[in-house]
Amino acid sequence: MSQAPEARPCPTSVYHERQRLELCAVHALNNVLQQRLFSQEAADEICKRSLSQLALPQVLGLILNLPSPVSLGLLSLPLRRRHWVALRQVDGVYYNLDSKLRAPEALGDEDGVRAFLEAALAQGLCEVLLVVTKEVEETGCWLRTD
Repeated sequence: MSQAPEARPCPTSVYHERQRLELCAVHALNNVLQQRLFSQEAADEICKRSLSQLALPQVLGLILNLPSPVSLGLLSLPLRRRHWVALRQVDGVYYNLDSKLRAPEALGDEDGVRAFLEAALAQGLCEVLLVVTKEVEETGCWLRTD
């Protein structure tokens, strides 16, 4: 029978932020970088600025993790759960492909999808994942440099 390796105490020189509020992305960034470089405000600003710099034609799709209301029939509860939503361009039109919708919702052109993303980010507690090809990821061309 194999034994699990012994847990070793963490060296005091390893930087580690503990979870506070719902700032796990900020804590993860700072933990990887081994110092406190990002605050919630700085991370929020980067998200807003990066939004305008997205080279959307290079992005296959976007996946958003959004707060979602909880309801029992017609009764809305004061709870929020997380829900994943897909956005994708098909034949020149961006669509909200939320699995909770009866049918895809047309968002329009790049301006329409950017407006949708801005509204989602303004709600707070929103995460955006970009789906790109390996080539796009390796060259970083999902961001405009102008």
